[in-house]
Amino acid sequence: MLKLTNIVKEYVTGDSKVSALKGVSVEFRKNEFVSILGHSGCGKTTLLNIIGGLDKYTDGDLHINGVSTKQYRDSDWDTYRNHSVGFVFQSYNLIPHQSVLSNVELALTLSGVSKTERRARAKSALAKVGLSDQIHKKPNQMSGGQMQRVAIARALVNNPDILLADEPTGALDTETSRQIMELLKEIAEDRLVIMVTHNPEIAEEYSTRIIKLIDGEIVGDTNPYKCEVLEEKDNKKKAKKKSMSFFTALSLSLNNLLTKKARTILTSFAGSIGIIGIALILALSNGIQIYIDRIQEETLASYPLTINAKSEDMTETILALMSTNSEKSEHELNAVYSSPVLNELINSMTNPKYTENNLKAFKEFLDNDPEIKDLVTELDYSYDIPFNVFYKDDKGKIIKSDAMSLMQEAIGMDMGTMGSMSSMMPSGNPMEVYEELICSSDGSLVSELLTEQYDVIYGSWPKNYKEVVLVVNQNNEISDFAQLALGLTTPEEAKKSWQELGEGEKLDTEVKSWSYKEICDMTFRVVPASSFYSINPSGKGYIDISETESGLTFMYDNGIEIKVSGIIRPNPDAGGAMLTGTIGYTKALTDKLIETTNDSIIVKTQLDNPETDILSALPFKTDDYKEPDSAQKSKDFKAYVQTLKTADKAKLYKEIAIIPNEELIKSEVDKQMSSLNRQYVETIMLDSFANES
Repeated sequence: MLKLTNIVKEYVTGDSKVSALKGVSVEFRKNEFVSILGHSGCGKTTLLNIIGGLDKYTDGDLHINGVSTKQYRDSDWDTYRNHSVGFVFQSYNLIPHQSVLSNVELALTLSGVSKTERRARAKSALAKVGLSDQIHKKPNQMSGGQMQRVAIARALVNNPDILLADEPTGALDTETSRQIMELLKEIAEDRLVIMVTHNPEIAEEYSTRIIKLIDGEIVGDTNPYKCEVLEEKDNKKKAKKKSMSFFTALSLSLNNLLTKKARTILTSFAGSIGIIGIALILALSNGIQIYIDRIQEETLASYPLTINAKSEDMTETILALMSTNSEKSEHELNAVYSSPVLNELINSMTNPKYTENNLKAFKEFLDNDPEIKDLVTELDYSYDIPFNVFYKDDKGKIIKSDAMSLMQEAIGMDMGTMGSMSSMMPSGNPMEVYEELICSSDGSLVSELLTEQYDVIYGSWPKNYKEVVLVVNQNNEISDFAQLALGLTTPEEAKKSWQELGEGEKLDTEVKSWSYKEICDMTFRVVPASSFYSINPSGKGYIDISETESGLTFMYDNGIEIKVSGIIRPNPDAGGAMLTGTIGYTKALTDKLIETTNDSIIVKTQLDNPETDILSALPFKTDDYKEPDSAQKSKDFKAYVQTLKTADKAKLYKEIAIIPNEELIKSEVDKQMSSLNRQYVETIMLDSFANES
């Protein structure tokens, strides 16, 4: 049944080894009472632990029912300990807060025994040890002998093949010890009982076999046993697997928590402090990261990374302004020489250098790189498409919605200078009224960046290409440039205000307002650039029909009607506003304009005639082109004039008449240069004065 062959057990302590057992070989009968005697440290308990599967041997072999345990896994040892071995210890190892019956039942919980059977078997085991009337007591209400009986009952409840007892009477008085030994002797009648003791009198009186150990070796055996034939089984005995049910484990855990209430509360409190601390750290870390991400997102939304097809190189201009040209001059360092800062500045401004980017190849790279989508929030492509918007005023007159041209008409001033000044403003050009909204990569007309930064205060975001939104600032205001472009202020009113300012009068600062409904009732017409041209009646080239009232009406009637679907305002929590325009339209409208233009007759005609400028019906210049002389130009011009109508001739004469002659141009250049020199000197003096202050 149980056979040990050359069992060796060594404990490693640092660099040295301690041998607890030195080649122990012994066999046991199925039912006998074996006592293992020896002085302290001789290996008695080690041998008992190896037999019970509580400790693993270093060398040798342990056969159980003819099966070697060399290949036993942890689960096999668990099954062996749970179903084949019962343990009785000197210290009882009873759970103090559970009753005697519950302590004995605990040995059956891992076996998956039902509650009814578990209770019946526990009561039967307690009856065998004479404790039927003590089942509801707690261990601390019992004597040492009674607690040892409970431990024996717990060891027997699984009906094990082997009962192992380690000094079961070591903590008991003589009378109680005899009672326990009598009980063990009775148990040994139908199973194997192995007891470790240091009391030879008890061993000789109750044991049927005594094995003596000295320094890890067997030196005596009163009734040795040697199995003549040991059948080595091919397969292990089918073992029962431990399977404590989930509800049983939950019940035991809950009972344990409720029994130790103070400890449970303190443990829960301490655990909650740790959990709350970790949660706070994670929340703070996550919150800071979200805040940083939001600031980065808002900053890039207000000042996005933009790559243009062509950009001006401002390096030379900046160096000229800073007077830090690093090129070494050719003259010697023996006198004071002039530095032509102003000339270099003018040269850099009049002869700018441009850098061109291959956006086609760059777009292919962005579209084909799978990692780009994870690195950018939004990727948007914009095209230099003329955005021609028209509306009708109260009198039915068709007006182009362009703040710059309307202001120029109102005040009679060249707006090129103001356009340059406005481009240097940090918030963008205030005259740019129409702006394309960033779309989402998932196909939505409006990006989440915009919906997070702006609140819809009336209406809704655009749902199709025919809808736009009006953008107001946090005070629900729009600029006077936008008012003029949208027809909320007429050119006549702007002209009157400008005349009053010129006459020294104070301008009217009355604040105007319009209801949300009035704004959302506004409609405009967007006209593709291709619609401006029609075939010349002469059959050669195309003419601009926007210069005639009938042509303008035709363009307007056939344009794309857009409507204000809603009014949006920057969110108070937004770090920066992304939009600088007043009217936001969708990319879908841009795509519609591109599609309409591509399908137009003028574009298709130009594509079919790549060598000819179809607007003038003249061939494009090539490398072989030879400039005609003055006589030929005069002849061609006279022939061209003869084809014009009287009104067109008058218009052409007017254009020729306003062309300045060379003397006038030279005079104006000298005047501008003188002004620039004076401004430069004044700037130098102001800078010097500021430095001295």
